[in-house]
Amino acid sequence: MNPRTARALTTRRLDLLPLRVEHAEEMAAVLSDPALHAFIGGAPDTPQALRSRYQRLTAGSPDPAVSWLNWVIRLRAANCLVGTVQATVHPADPGARAEIAWIVGTPWQGRGIATEAVRGLVDWLDRRPVRTIVAHVHPDHRASAAVARAAGLTPTDARHDGEIRWRRSFDRSPGGTADDA
Repeated sequence: MNPRTARALTTRRLDLLPLRVEHAEEMAAVLSDPALHAFIGGAPDTPQALRSRYQRLTAGSPDPAVSWLNWVIRLRAANCLVGTVQATVHPADPGARAEIAWIVGTPWQGRGIATEAVRGLVDWLDRRPVRTIVAHVHPDHRASAAVARAAGLTPTDARHDGEIRWRRSFDRSPGGTADDA
């Protein structure tokens, strides 16, 4: 039950596969729509730039206490990659904190893929020694807010780089219940 290593996860329609450098070319096409960057900034990466980024991500965090966990999302029915989910797990006492993020290519949006993938990721993290899950969502990005809400996160008053911090906590004490404050 190690939260430090990504392993393949399966949901009803999706396979979340640990990120590999070899995914870069297909993912560059998936993420090529400039509209994907409306809320996150930047521009689509070339396959070469994405390959370099994936090499850094798969090498892991330079801080040995922090885990970078990254998956590509494969839609089984179409047998193609459609996006990514990620969790950066930070040590904390009494339980780890995971910052999560997701992106789904434009052609596959509006089909519940991000919701299903993020729920799968949150369910996996819930079975590990992760106490808190955090996501940062642009205040105008209604679709991402809906994904966060569907995964059990709630908005907070905190902001990070202009984005709303969403949070979900798990009470790991005996007989405890989730505290979604």
